[in-house]
Amino acid sequence: MRARNKPWADEFLKENDHLVRLDPIAHKGKWKSLFDSSSPIHLEIGTGKGQFIIGMARQFPNINFIGMEIAKSIIVSAVQKGIEENLNNVCFINENAQSLLEIFEENEVDKIYLNFSDPWPKNKHEKRRLTYKSFLELYKQILKPDGEIILKTDNKHLFEYSLVSFSQFDMELKEVVLDLHEFDDPTNVQTEYEEKFSAKGQPIYRCRAVFR
Repeated sequence: MRARNKPWADEFLKENDHLVRLDPIAHKGKWKSLFDSSSPIHLEIGTGKGQFIIGMARQFPNINFIGMEIAKSIIVSAVQKGIEENLNNVCFINENAQSLLEIFEENEVDKIYLNFSDPWPKNKHEKRRLTYKSFLELYKQILKPDGEIILKTDNKHLFEYSLVSFSQFDMELKEVVLDLHEFDDPTNVQTEYEEKFSAKGQPIYRCRAVFR
């Protein structure tokens, strides 16, 4: 379901440019200078309404978090949460993941989160999946050598596809969890979708992968 258009979104984002970076390309290679510390940078691609990344920023104050979301009508909700929390270790960018190399320098990011990404179930849309090989090429360039990708999803097909995609790209799987809430990770921060699906008894899948 598409988010309802918010005609006030542009003005709202401009008014809160301390939280949402309107010209992210200008910060390439200098993201740490925007935060109060030179802590590691963790990037969530497809941050949605921001529940996950705000929760992570609250739980891990010594890490700098960046939430990327392409939909302007959705990212405003994330920015609103950021305003309420008043955290100094999180910001947002309204961009497409295909622009990653224009926004981040090589080895600038320590960790990437892919949470409940669009599964694009039709075969003809395979190239749009965020774990398709062309996206993995981008991640490999902006991640540090020991940086990892963490994927969470309720979609079994996307999860299985991603495991194969990671393996074919010669990545190492550090963790594969078939039911995250049975696994009971006390550090896990749930997204809005995660709460919705897990409440229905649907298993949540998670994996961690690193480039060799």
